[in-house]
Amino acid sequence: MVRSLWTAATGMIAQQTNIDTIANNLANVNTQGYKTHVNEFKTLLYQTLQTKTTTANGDQKPTSAQVGLGVRNSAITTIFKQGNALSSESDTDFMIDGKGFFALRGSDGNTYYTRNGNFQFTLGVNGNMLANSDGLPVLSTTGQPIVLNTNYILSDVSVNKYGELCYPDAKNQPQPIGITIGLFQFNNPNGLDKQAETLYAQTAASGQPINEATSNMVEKSAVIQKYLEGSNVQVVDEMVNMIVAQRAYELNSKAITTTDEMLQQANNLKR
Repeated sequence: MVRSLWTAATGMIAQQTNIDTIANNLANVNTQGYKTHVNEFKTLLYQTLQTKTTTANGDQKPTSAQVGLGVRNSAITTIFKQGNALSSESDTDFMIDGKGFFALRGSDGNTYYTRNGNFQFTLGVNGNMLANSDGLPVLSTTGQPIVLNTNYILSDVSVNKYGELCYPDAKNQPQPIGITIGLFQFNNPNGLDKQAETLYAQTAASGQPINEATSNMVEKSAVIQKYLEGSNVQVVDEMVNMIVAQRAYELNSKAITTTDEMLQQANNLKR
């Protein structure tokens, strides 16, 4: 009976983490580029009460007697499904149509990746630099910050579906200026390390970033200007998942209550 207390307790702890994950999804329902997180569970070790043996008559028992010791969270998986396209009035808002990621240079000098294309030009020492809302530089296909000198009129700068920055020529036709927004893919995006502000960091599990501009092994993504990728959180699904998690929590709580009542009855037998 004591075993059942600890088993039910592991279920309550696991479902509490599940509720926390669902709450985080709902809190980020309006966050650009946010991807849904899903809890995964696994059973704990089994305790063998009786091994495979024979009966009193010498007959073989085909199976042993084992009892489980509960559950735990094994992982929180990110669902990298494309989010909804949200129209924007800003010329520096970009959406990725495909599996690619934008690359940003962090304040620590490391490279981080994101699906949030809410960018703007900021005035720097060498010119106007394309950066995210936190001022982190957006990297080009060569891994360098995208900087335009002050000769460019920023309102006339456009970006085509290949991510190339274009500027009108003498005939007012947009022409590439030799700078392309970098797009990168990973063999295992679920292996990326989640950071704040919808940023992801490369890990050994994710593999090396694949530069779409130099690799023919991946399907190229497209850049759509004046659009942002919304969160892929489905509110209805999350509400259903929350109800299921709440009921599972209640079931484990009921198991603890029932075990406590059984222990109380056993304790009262001596009276």
